[in-house]
Amino acid sequence: MKVGKGEILFAVIAVLFVASFFYGMAANPGSEFGGVDGAAEEVITDVTGGYEPWIGNIGFEPPGGETESLLFALQAAIGAVVIGYFFGYYKGKGRSD
Repeated sequence: MKVGKGEILFAVIAVLFVASFFYGMAANPGSEFGGVDGAAEEVITDVTGGYEPWIGNIGFEPPGGETESLLFALQAAIGAVVIGYFFGYYKGKGRSD
């Protein structure tokens, strides 16, 4: 089986991604994953002295952090499927012409 340049490049990128993830976990053993929203709120509060959201919750509060993570992962997966579909569609359309 012949291995192409694309497969080697993908493998190198995947190994670097996994290695950087484990390096980050080892470098900060007590850290938790935090969202960008919380970090942005802290910076805005430090700069302006106060923070008030423009819009409130839409009425749905996930029962726990795991459910929130699940919904975020589901949203990301649906977006990846849609993007992948269009890339595949246009690539296939270009090959059929």
